[in-house]
Amino acid sequence: MDKTLGIYIHIPFCASKCGYCDFYSLAGCDRLMPKYQDALVEHIRESYPAFKGRYIDTVYFGGGTPSYYGAGRLIELWDELKASGSVLRDCEVTLEANPDSAVFKDLAKLRKEGFNRISLGAQSANNDILKLIGRRHNWKQVELAVIAAREAGFDNLSIDLIYGLPSQTAADWADTLMRVIELRPEHISCYGLTLEPGTPMYEKYSGSQILPSDDDQADMYLYAAETLEHYGYSQYEVSNFAVKGYESRHNMRYWRLRDYLGFGAGAHSCMGNARFSYIKDADQYIVGVLREQNIVDEYTPITNVERGSEYIMLGLRTAMGIEAEEYSLHYRADFAPIEKTLRLFEQKGWAVCTEGRWHFTTQGFLLSNLLIGALLEAQSGSRVEVNPWMKPAFDAEEKTELPPDDDELFREVYLRGRN
Repeated sequence: MDKTLGIYIHIPFCASKCGYCDFYSLAGCDRLMPKYQDALVEHIRESYPAFKGRYIDTVYFGGGTPSYYGAGRLIELWDELKASGSVLRDCEVTLEANPDSAVFKDLAKLRKEGFNRISLGAQSANNDILKLIGRRHNWKQVELAVIAAREAGFDNLSIDLIYGLPSQTAADWADTLMRVIELRPEHISCYGLTLEPGTPMYEKYSGSQILPSDDDQADMYLYAAETLEHYGYSQYEVSNFAVKGYESRHNMRYWRLRDYLGFGAGAHSCMGNARFSYIKDADQYIVGVLREQNIVDEYTPITNVERGSEYIMLGLRTAMGIEAEEYSLHYRADFAPIEKTLRLFEQKGWAVCTEGRWHFTTQGFLLSNLLIGALLEAQSGSRVEVNPWMKPAFDAEEKTELPPDDDELFREVYLRGRN
């Protein structure tokens, strides 16, 4: 049994809400911060028994905008975790930060107390695009935030970017990548824009020609993967690239099906054979914790079959991939149907087997939703080759690669797979 444990603490407060954000976050609710802090402290303290016999090796403060919450509150939460006696000395402690609230004074305090990783939300180097999507900062503030983080002593810095933004061109994206590379962060995340119903940008831009097409998004993704690899950032997950040794340990926990415990409104947990989440309402979370009422929103037991599917879905998001013996050992199922399908993908240039482990190529990552769906069909005993929704991929003439400009294959395979 893995005795390590990850901790996620959700800080939902923001100075303002971005137009694309569908995470549980709150703008203009600073009045709730003191009581929310009381609830978090109490929730962590009453959870000490769950830490017993476990070693906390990753802690992630996400949001929202944790850097907006204040260094004092963040340090109090960190101290509360350490008081459990379960935190390892080399624990990875990540803080999500926005450039406009990543100031040296606070960062220096956090670094001194043991925070050692920052995930900075830059999104784009184009100031006009930043305004369109509702970001509060400009590119100069990104540069200043990086300087502040370095001067504060952080030597593990990640920068988040989004491609497929309104009016974004290939040249814009290339310029953003190069400006970020020049800042020399240890880690870079590149996420394709997905418009979620209920967000301002969905209402404004859904179906609009101002957005890059899905074909253009695919080109941006492939360009990023090639460029970042050239400059020393290896792709270790669908959307994540890092200098060797700086992969996000906390996020790898999710993808490797290891236990993590969440705290805060809307936070998710996976412990043992169950997943659960808390109510997405800060007021109700505060009342529930402080008055010892139920705060669980969803609770789902995980069967061995579901674990097997998760192993495939999450493992193939990473460069580490999946392995036959590992799959069969943990999920007591036959890997042969899955491997048969992976060999078909190998012929197309979408998957490779390295030292017994199967993983997707960059082109395979691009089609990952579709390909994983086919593998789950194979796991359930269906014949992938005769599935109508899969047929275009296996009828395609291209056997070994998916060129960035191959619009027809992309439309046939990728878009159909997402619908």
